[in-house]
Amino acid sequence: MKPLSATTAPAENSNRYSRQSFLGTGAEAAIARCTVGLPGLGGGGSHIVQQLAHIGFQRYVIYDDDVVEESNLNRLVGARLADAAAGTRKIDVAKRMIRGLQPDAEIRAFPCRWQKRPEPLRECQIVFGCVDSYLGRSELEIACRRYLMHYIDIGMDVHGLETPVIGGQVILSSPGGLCMRCMGFLTDEQLAQEAARYGNAGARPQVVWPNGALASTAVGLAVDLITNWTRRRRLHAYLSYDGNAATIKDSITLRNLDPNSCTHFPASQVGDPVFAEL
Repeated sequence: MKPLSATTAPAENSNRYSRQSFLGTGAEAAIARCTVGLPGLGGGGSHIVQQLAHIGFQRYVIYDDDVVEESNLNRLVGARLADAAAGTRKIDVAKRMIRGLQPDAEIRAFPCRWQKRPEPLRECQIVFGCVDSYLGRSELEIACRRYLMHYIDIGMDVHGLETPVIGGQVILSSPGGLCMRCMGFLTDEQLAQEAARYGNAGARPQVVWPNGALASTAVGLAVDLITNWTRRRRLHAYLSYDGNAATIKDSITLRNLDPNSCTHFPASQVGDPVFAEL
């Protein structure tokens, strides 16, 4: 797995980051050295970018091929009325937020889906998945496992009409730990059902506060991966969000699973795929 702290980094800034000094000696430098990837900069991704910039992350690989529309303004952090009128790219909104807090940050920004420019993503240590589909999550997790990156997935949905129920999840999938299939979040049945209704999904409910709760939890997991401030050193997590009860708890699906039993991603399946010559 790629080291989460390497090469050089800025000196510790005792004033600006003094209130997060509990993360440990060297935490600021380790955070600044970590390269993070964000394929998707909508409701969830915009929250994550904002928080990463506040915390002190300096290296970003970001993707989004969409522009700001009026319907995005209820949840897209950093977007303004003028952005919707001008059709500003979401990737430019994200860059503006980062630069406003970290003017010297290294930002590699691609106005496309990550699959069209996957090479920069492979240089990340942590990738945040803020995509809408099961297939999109599966593709990201496969890429992260193959190139030994931590993958943190977030997502939310609203079910029911008369009594709406908000639910969501934050999942950490790391090489050596359980994957999203092990945890029961991804199944062949889900992928097949999604493929069958492709193009007919319609509008998906999204609001800012569940995205914020999930994004904050995901960023917390990432910071712990880098600094180990909780001393837990976990390789996987599955946290369930109940928006009606305003709670985030460990998913009950993990209770009876062997944490060392992932068979979906063998240790030998890393790097670029190699095809036998015909």
